[in-house]
Formats: sequence, structure tokens, C-alpha cells
Amino acid sequence: MRILITGAAGFLGSHLCDRLLADGHEVVGLDNFITGNPDNIAHLMGNPKFSFQRHDVSNYIFVQGKVDAVMHFASPASPNPQSPSGYFNLPIQTMKAGALGTHNCLGVARANNARFLLASTSEIYGDPLVHPQTEDYPGNVDPVGPRAVYDEAKRFAESLTMAYHRYHGVDTRIVRIFNTYGPRMDLEDGRALPNLLKQALLGQPLTVYGDGSQTRSFCYVDDLVEGIVTLLYSNEHLPVNIGNQHEMSILQFAETINRITGNKGGITFVKDARSIRDPQQRRPDITRARTILKWEPKVSLDEGIHKTIPYFKKKLGLA
Repeated sequence: MRILITGAAGFLGSHLCDRLLADGHEVVGLDNFITGNPDNIAHLMGNPKFSFQRHDVSNYIFVQGKVDAVMHFASPASPNPQSPSGYFNLPIQTMKAGALGTHNCLGVARANNARFLLASTSEIYGDPLVHPQTEDYPGNVDPVGPRAVYDEAKRFAESLTMAYHRYHGVDTRIVRIFNTYGPRMDLEDGRALPNLLKQALLGQPLTVYGDGSQTRSFCYVDDLVEGIVTLLYSNEHLPVNIGNQHEMSILQFAETINRITGNKGGITFVKDARSIRDPQQRRPDITRARTILKWEPKVSLDEGIHKTIPYFKKKLGLA
């Protein structure tokens, strides 16, 4: 196939480019580098099956030649209020990527009679009142809260995707992505793993907010990409959760990071004002992925962290 990937220079987009090229497909990457990193795709620039366009998905998208699939991964995604590339500091761009960007990408898919895959997120569940989260849970989201620009952009994108499927017959897929980590992550991402792993490698005490009882589940990027590609190849149109079901508290996670890295800095507890309304529980129910896609994660947390450490060391100048 010839596949258009938006957000191709991002953490997930670049790994998808690698995987789909390895599968023998031709990939057209698209990114405006507002949050993507050119270094993530620099190794692909000499590949005859890879081409790249610098473009903002909120503007009309034109791709020369036939496209067989469109994968929309372009969006700011970092929840870090201090990060210039986080969605708190790019609120309008985030809404445009989810709304106008999805509309433009669906237009490309429709014009080419191509399949379409939307990268959605576990954030559409908000601060969930149901645990673990199943795909039929409608969520607990504040539409005017500080995280709404990302949450509601993705919720709108899902609705628009299903509208194109039902009204125009576009062959659509929706993946709801849960916490993912691995090489090419932004070290200033604001999520638990980059924050804690960076501190541990620098020998610093790990910052845990509140008492650390809030939970997450962490999926290694290779497992996630396998799930996404399997969904692309499938015939499933309804949303599918892709993530790791192994849930742990942030305190347990911090202790794991210190153990694996040998960090002697310990842990520092910081009062959690929850000013950004961070969800307190997050774990996917992956029954649908197991049943329909025959997919489940294989990489253990210890193994995944060991695979991620060399990238972080290089970025920190420790390698």
C-alpha cells in the first residue's frame, strides 16, 4: 500500500513509518514540526519508499498520486504545562489538528477510496468513573476544563470519523491509545515515565505528586505499533483500546525506575494541587483487541525500560 501518515516526525508517527516501511509499504510522511522532531525521521530520508511533506494538517492536504490508507497522528499530545510543545500552550493548534486536521485527512481518504485510521486517546475517557475503561464507556470529561482542548478535539475527531464512515462509507478505524513509552519520546513530555526516568539517570530524587496512589499502565512502543498496524489491516470500524493492562501506582512505578537504574536519589513527595485535573486511574480493558485483533502486549515493563534507557542517556549527554 501507499500510506499517508500525519505527525510522521512524532514519537508514535516515526515508529509507524519504520514499521510500515519494513512491511514493504510506501510511506508519505507529513508533519509541520510544531511538536514533531526532524531527527526522528532523518534516517528515512534516503529511503526510496519514503517521501516527506512539511505541512500543517489544519490546511487543505494535497498528495500527488494514489493513496491507499491515511493514518492521522498529527496533534500536540504532551500534558506538560511547562512544555512549549504541550497542548496547554498550543490550545488552538490542538483543536485545529483534531477538528480541521481530521476533516482534511478524511477528505483525502474519501477522495482516494482509501482506508482511514484515527489516532485517538484514552483521554477521551477523562477522569473515569468506570475502571478499567471499556470502549463503550462514554467518559467523564469536563468540556471547559484545562485539558479539554485535547480531550474534546479527540472526541470530536472520533465523531467525525464515524460520520464519514456512516454517511460517506469511508473505511475507517479508530485506535484509543493508552500510556506509551520508548525511544524518541520527548524528555520534556510531562508524563510520568520521561519525568522519572530522566531524574533517575541524573541521580536525582524522583518527584512523586501527592502520595503516589494515582495509577497508570505503561505500554512499550513496539507493542503499541503492532496493535495499531494489526487494526489497520483488520475490518474493525468501532474504537479499539490499545495499551497495557498491567496497572501500578505512580509510587510503585517510581520505585521500579530507581531499582532498574540503580538510582540512589530516592523519592520526593510533592503536594498535588491537581491544577490540570490529572486522571487518578487509567487502565484499558483490551478484551476487544484480544478478541478481534488477537493482540496483546508482550514486552514487560523491565524489558521496555531497559530498551528506552540508551535513548534517554544519549539525549541527556550521558552516553
